[in-house]
Amino acid sequence: MSNSLRSFKHRNFRILYPANALSNIGTWTQRVAQDWLVLELTDNDPTTLGIVTALQFLPAMLLSLYGGLLADRFNKRKLLLLTNLGAGFASVILGILVITGSVVLWHVFALALLLGIFTAIDSPIRVSFTSELVGKDDLANAVSLNSANFNAGRLIGPALSGFLIYQFGTGPSFLLNTATYVVMVVTLLVIRDKELHISSKPNRESKLKEAFEYVLKRPDLLLVMLTVFFTTTFGLNFQIFIALMSTNEFGMGSREFGVLGSVLAVGSLTGALIAARLEKHRNTRNVMLGASLFGALLMASAYLPTFWTYGLFLPILGASVLLTLISANTYVQSNTDNAIRGRVMGIYLLIFMGGTPIGSPLIGLAASAFGIRATILICGLIVLSAALILRSVFRDSVTRNIPAPR
Repeated sequence: MSNSLRSFKHRNFRILYPANALSNIGTWTQRVAQDWLVLELTDNDPTTLGIVTALQFLPAMLLSLYGGLLADRFNKRKLLLLTNLGAGFASVILGILVITGSVVLWHVFALALLLGIFTAIDSPIRVSFTSELVGKDDLANAVSLNSANFNAGRLIGPALSGFLIYQFGTGPSFLLNTATYVVMVVTLLVIRDKELHISSKPNRESKLKEAFEYVLKRPDLLLVMLTVFFTTTFGLNFQIFIALMSTNEFGMGSREFGVLGSVLAVGSLTGALIAARLEKHRNTRNVMLGASLFGALLMASAYLPTFWTYGLFLPILGASVLLTLISANTYVQSNTDNAIRGRVMGIYLLIFMGGTPIGSPLIGLAASAFGIRATILICGLIVLSAALILRSVFRDSVTRNIPAPR
């Protein structure tokens, strides 16, 4: 088996991978449909789009830490069963409301928030579960393959959603996502606990305070997490950037909107596949270089004059940010002690997603006040500046010897 595919030798990873692929397609199908539904209900209002996005990610600020704590305290597979059932419920209700013509804006607000609650709890559990599926030696490879999986969903999902919206409206996209949750639940039920790589048993006495103390004593982890915060809060807002560029700047419809999302995913998928071959190069220096490059490229994208030039540039943006974020994710997981990994990943995902409720409304307001191009330029400048400043501040401390994770 190819070295870049070696995680598939593990049965549990092998059977969960296609279920994750379907789930990722469903997730992106719903995200595109939700954005388009909001634009339809509000006559293309960017501020409301930013609010809905913030509501979906707001729970990450409150519950990602709790999800990480649960991951260290209880059986991760059983927890994932519960979160997928809850998310599927939120998805099917919204789909039914749209198809029956009963949906109003507050429904979208409420169900986006509900979906965000289950996603926030699910994410640190799912991420830390990867090490149990494949073990420490294959963890870096599994993270890259999961990122490729996620971005394959991003490639297929937006285009599929654009087609469904054009043919049938937004309702079927939500029901399709519901079906993928059903598949995930069935797959989790056939995972074999005896084949999981569990080096430390869940500890019901685990505390969040221990994880914060651990991170604060590790300047390398702190540097990576702060860089990820600025990169995701101000740079990883493609759902808003693309929606407003395609409608307000280029005057395009739902099909073109979906196509841009898929084009972005081409670069993201390419970046993830490249990352699977660059496991030995995942360190703090390359995370900082990647964030700096992404910030500069994002600034450049604000000046692209046509739909086609913007579309051709998106894969480059996608590849640069995915290489950066995969390196960051893998570094944190691989350099954290097993017994505390769930809680540390809860902190990481709080930072990864928790800035969205801050950034999305600000980006929506800035786009309304200054236009989307100026907003993208400012966001890119923030990402670039943060990476350069953080690297300078932490230069000496990250070079000290860090204890190897246990």
